[in-house]
Amino acid sequence: MAIREAHDSVAVRRRNLGLVLRHVAEHGPCARTEIAAATGLSHASVTTMVADLTARGLVSEDGVLNRGGRGRPRRLLRMIPQRASTVGVQISSEQLRVAVADLAGTIVWRDATLHYGAAGVPASMADAIAAAVRQAVNAAPPDAELVRIAVAMAGPVGDDEAQTVLAAPDFGWLRPVRLRALIAARLPEVTCPIDVINDANAATLAEYHAHPRRPRGVVYIAAGTGIGGGVVLDGHIHTGSHGIAGEPGHMPVAIDGPACVCGAHGCLVCYAGPEAVLTAAGLGDVLRRNGLGPAADLLVEALERRDAQALAAVDIAGRALGTAILSITSLLDLDEIILGGALAQWFPWLDPVIRHQFSGRRALVPTAEPDVTRALLGADAALLGVIEFARRAALSDPATVPRRHSIVQS
Repeated sequence: MAIREAHDSVAVRRRNLGLVLRHVAEHGPCARTEIAAATGLSHASVTTMVADLTARGLVSEDGVLNRGGRGRPRRLLRMIPQRASTVGVQISSEQLRVAVADLAGTIVWRDATLHYGAAGVPASMADAIAAAVRQAVNAAPPDAELVRIAVAMAGPVGDDEAQTVLAAPDFGWLRPVRLRALIAARLPEVTCPIDVINDANAATLAEYHAHPRRPRGVVYIAAGTGIGGGVVLDGHIHTGSHGIAGEPGHMPVAIDGPACVCGAHGCLVCYAGPEAVLTAAGLGDVLRRNGLGPAADLLVEALERRDAQALAAVDIAGRALGTAILSITSLLDLDEIILGGALAQWFPWLDPVIRHQFSGRRALVPTAEPDVTRALLGADAALLGVIEFARRAALSDPATVPRRHSIVQS
């Protein structure tokens, strides 16, 4: 019993440290009294937590606020973002994109390298990730403590402790892969936590933070090799009961539609996925020969000159997207749908078709229509999102940063 109580006490202290540091990071410079009011902690607890965070080099006093009234002037606190660093890795079909950032989310170094991962061999991908992480660690500021590594991977990631990649067909991974364990085994010198998250969830988080107004709930739908996406509710990634929420590509939009690789029929990807759209537009051979980028660019050129076959292909995609969005918003009552990847590129032609799909419900419930917008971050979304994920995790657990000196109560 005593051991459990001690463990619970340590966990509470770590949680409170995170509460205080997150508030200073988001609202600083701020006073201890403001932190106490915002977090619900007592002033004495805040003072203790601030002393601890100061000893770890994470916060410092930043001047004095004196409003001219009675009482002692308030000493303001600010975070020292350069004290710690995070590493984010984004895995694409060909590249590993890696970045180092401080606790404010400012990227201080980034790189991209071809990974040449053998299809269907997760170990070779883990080797490449470990090499990229070592390169990033060597490039990080020497005085910064490495506190978190986060990896964004295509494919659903389970919400279990192992953060298992359930499947990654684009990489030939047709069975669950414990990718985090594979990476950790190759980085025995790294002592900080390592996370693996879905790349579309990472992109959703980044697009949410880039939004000029922070809606309460957003769904991100992006077309790359297929259609992926994510859900952010109240600023947090919503992964569902099993870690696989926010996979709109395999949402059925037609009962008697074509068979999908997932085993269902009439899935959204069968109509609005890049392969389906480009093939319907007569650019399937270009896609297979030259890849998505050149084929998608040619589709835009065809749309701009009002090519009938291209317009028909996008019309089908828009109607399928509109149907999917109606289902999503009926279930979740969201503020915004963000279209990314190739869908953002085709947005000017998709948007009117999608809005036409809303017309019947708009007439009945005009206030329930979500905003449908184009993604803002392009190819950087997943990398920026995985950095933001790592930053949030680090701020929530400042105890991963060692103390520089003994705590002196103030």
